[in-house]
Amino acid sequence: MQPRSYLVIGGGLVGAASALRLQAAGFAVTLIDPGDPRRAASFGNIGHIAAEQVSPLASRESLRTFPGRLFGLGGPLDFRWRDAGLWGPWALRFIAASDPARHARGQAALTAILAHALPAWRRLANLSGAPGIVGRDGHAVVWMSEPAAEAGLRGWEQSPTGSAAFQPMGPHDLAPYAAVMTRAPVAGIRFSGTAQVSEPQAARDALMTAFTARGGEVVHARVDRLSGGDRVTACLDGGGLREAEGALVAAGAWAGRLIRSLGVAAPVIAERGYSVQSAEHGWDETLPPTVFEEHAMVVSRFTSGLRASSFVEFGAPDAPGDPRKWRALERRLSDLGVRFSPEPDRWVGPRPTLPDYLPAIGRLERDPRILYAFGHQHLGLTMAAITAELATALAEGVAPVTDLTPFRIERFDRVGAFRH
Repeated sequence: MQPRSYLVIGGGLVGAASALRLQAAGFAVTLIDPGDPRRAASFGNIGHIAAEQVSPLASRESLRTFPGRLFGLGGPLDFRWRDAGLWGPWALRFIAASDPARHARGQAALTAILAHALPAWRRLANLSGAPGIVGRDGHAVVWMSEPAAEAGLRGWEQSPTGSAAFQPMGPHDLAPYAAVMTRAPVAGIRFSGTAQVSEPQAARDALMTAFTARGGEVVHARVDRLSGGDRVTACLDGGGLREAEGALVAAGAWAGRLIRSLGVAAPVIAERGYSVQSAEHGWDETLPPTVFEEHAMVVSRFTSGLRASSFVEFGAPDAPGDPRKWRALERRLSDLGVRFSPEPDRWVGPRPTLPDYLPAIGRLERDPRILYAFGHQHLGLTMAAITAELATALAEGVAPVTDLTPFRIERFDRVGAFRH
């Protein structure tokens, strides 16, 4: 018998979207979240619906190029050494997932699910009553030097982009950058088939407002553990309990411990990103979200200001931020001549990442009352809407629009191995 009431554990974009979809489908839903929106990756990301990112980062190419990407050499990749006990075992699984055959299977799975990402976001925006939260179409990738442009364009020409496509940017397309920077990029490409939300937190707020308007309940608490049985019980940090017939674990970087408390391996790690935002800026509103590929930095204008984001830092989700990374972001903006506040809003948040860079979406084999949706790495905002539809299909007992076999959490068994 299908559960008719659900606890949704986690109130980021994936959890909020899923709670709204489940409530709209007729389930009685209680969303449980600590209530600090800045805590998770949904707050400070760049707002990009990245339908083009169909190639998992677990690959031989990533292994080959990672030394040159290290933070100590000026790159975006860093490891918190005090957290080596977390990322060391995870790295062994990452190496195993980088096998070409596994990478190819992962790419096929991401290509299939990301084809639904943007249409699902438009449906979700309409369901929330705020269609404007899905904004402009497309984004740009630019280069500031000829050698970087030559290498970058060659790389994109050889890379799969799923349902998205790109065209080279001509001088007319690049000229507007000269008005907001020291000089225009020397080359760039403009994508279609991708999009941007008006602002990540505004999008989440719209989903939560629609959820509660439909009768959904929100509980601000941390879930310490889950237990199954005839009903699913969430034990809260204050000592309270909440029960329902089923549960959906969508707790992002904190989902691993909840799944492990149910006896299932879930090697999710916090892959932390950094951003800075300035309410005062001169960035033209007609410019698309822009990837400065040489600088491993994305710049995007929201209704609340201009945001720049970068870095991939592996470690504990609640560790304090590294001031060096914020300073590096601000220095890169200054070097490009981008007008920005000398005291910007600084944010760090954990992307929940599994070693094969595929999300975990499905139903627990050992306890069918428990669904899960986490581990979306850099694609949490991108896949939030389609993940919500997939989770609702599972709850209703109908066939999902894409095969969820590659996303089973049971694909992980022991360090360095996968079970298919």
